Amino acid sequence: MIEPRARRSRVLVVDDDHALVETISDGLADAGYEVVRSTASREAAAALQKEHFDALVTDLRMPGSGGMELLALSRRLAPERPVVVMTAFSAVDTAIESIRQGAYHYLTKPFTVAELALFLGRALDEAELRRETRTLRRALRDGSVLDNVIGRSGGMREVCSLVSRVADADVPVLVLGETGTGKGLIARALHSEGRRASGPFVTVNCAALPEHLLESELFGHVRGAFTGAMSSRRGLIEEAHGGTLFLDEIGEMAIGLQAKLLHIVEQNVVRAVGANKEIPVDVRFVAATHRDLPARVAAREFREDLLFRLDVVSLEIPPLRHRLSDLPQLIEHFLDRARQKHPRSGVARFLPDAMARLVDYGWPGNVRELENVVERIVLLAPSPAISAADLPPAIAAAKPRELEFSGPVLPLAEVSRRYAAWAFEQLEGRRMLTAEKLGVDRKTLVKLLA
Repeated sequence: MIEPRARRSRVLVVDDDHALVETISDGLADAGYEVVRSTASREAAAALQKEHFDALVTDLRMPGSGGMELLALSRRLAPERPVVVMTAFSAVDTAIESIRQGAYHYLTKPFTVAELALFLGRALDEAELRRETRTLRRALRDGSVLDNVIGRSGGMREVCSLVSRVADADVPVLVLGETGTGKGLIARALHSEGRRASGPFVTVNCAALPEHLLESELFGHVRGAFTGAMSSRRGLIEEAHGGTLFLDEIGEMAIGLQAKLLHIVEQNVVRAVGANKEIPVDVRFVAATHRDLPARVAAREFREDLLFRLDVVSLEIPPLRHRLSDLPQLIEHFLDRARQKHPRSGVARFLPDAMARLVDYGWPGNVRELENVVERIVLLAPSPAISAADLPPAIAAAKPRELEFSGPVLPLAEVSRRYAAWAFEQLEGRRMLTAEKLGVDRKTLVKLLA
C-alpha cells in the first residue's frame, strides 16, 4: 500500500508508453500527487518551460529528444527539482550517467508504483529540507534585510510597508530616488523578504560598463562571438535564474540594449551574444535609477515600452533632507558601525551644537554621504564628544534651514471666512445649522460671512 503524502506535490510523468504513463499517473494520484502526464518529450519540454512542477519522472529513451535532454532542461530551469529516470535494463549505463548529470535516482523496468512513490517522496523531502536549511542559514547570518532599513519617518514607513506587500509578487519593481538614498538596500530587501530569498541576488551597474561589455555581461557570450571571446560565458541574467536581477542605474542603459532587455522581460528567454538558441530563464527584475525616466522617454533616450514593463510597481525613496526626523537614528547606527570597524577610536557621542549643524545641512549625497561623514569623524576626531568644530567645513558652516511653504500665504481671518462661506454653501444657506456645525454663535457666523 502506498502511503499518501501530507503535502500535495505536482509531478510531470513522461514516457512514450501510453499504458505505462497511465498506470504510473493513477498510482501517484492515489498517493496524493497531482500528476501531469506526457507521452512526447517535446510536449514535456514545453510544459517544463511554462508550468511549475515539484518533480520530474521521465523515461530515458524516447523518440526525438530523450530523457537526458529533459533532465538537462529541468536542471537548468529549476536546479533543486528532483528528477527520477526510468530505463530498461539494457540502458543501465545511460541511467548511471543520468545520476552524474544530476538525476536523483533511476529505476529499471519493470518496477512497482509503490517503489517509484517511495523514491519520489524521499527526493521531494530532501529538496524541501535543503530549501529550508538555506533559508534558515540566510536568516541567521543576515537577519531580515528590511530590519536594516533605518527610519521611522512617514516616508520610510510607507516604503517598508510597500516592500512587505510586493516582495512575494513576481512582478518587476522600479526603485526611484536620488543618489545615495539606499536604492540597493531596498532592492535586496525585496529579494530577501520574498519567496526567491533562497535564490541568487545578482547586481549589475548599467552605468559602469560601455555598451558592448554590458551586453556580454548581461546576456553572456559563446566562444568566438567577438575578438577576445576565447571561451563561452554565462551572462548575469542566466546567473540570476531562480532569483532576482538588480539593474542599478537602468536609466544609463544604451537604447539598443533596452530593446534586448525588453524582449527578455516579456518572453523570459535570453540569447547569449553569438548564440543561435534562446535559453528560458526565471528571473525577477528590480531596476533602480536617480533619473527622471519619463523625461528621458520624451528625449528619446529611454524606451517607453520598457518603462511600462519595469514600472509595474514603483518605490520612491525620499531624500535625507525630507526625512530629517530619521537623522538621530541614522547617526547612531553609523556611529556604532564605524566604531566596530575602528575600535581604537574614542568617539562616543555628538553634542547638541553638532547635531544642530547636521540637521541644518542639506545632504546632497543623502544617507551615503552621512555614513561617510560619520566614519571620517570617528577616524579623525580628537575627543569623545563631537562638537560643531569637529565637523567637516561644509557642514560646520551650514546655515539654519528655512522652512519651505509652497502654498499661498493667507491671513488667518481670510482662511476662517472662506471656510465659513464653504460650510454655509454646503448646508444650503441654513445659518443656525452652519453655526452649530462650526461651533460658533450666530453673530460670529454673520461676521464671518460679511
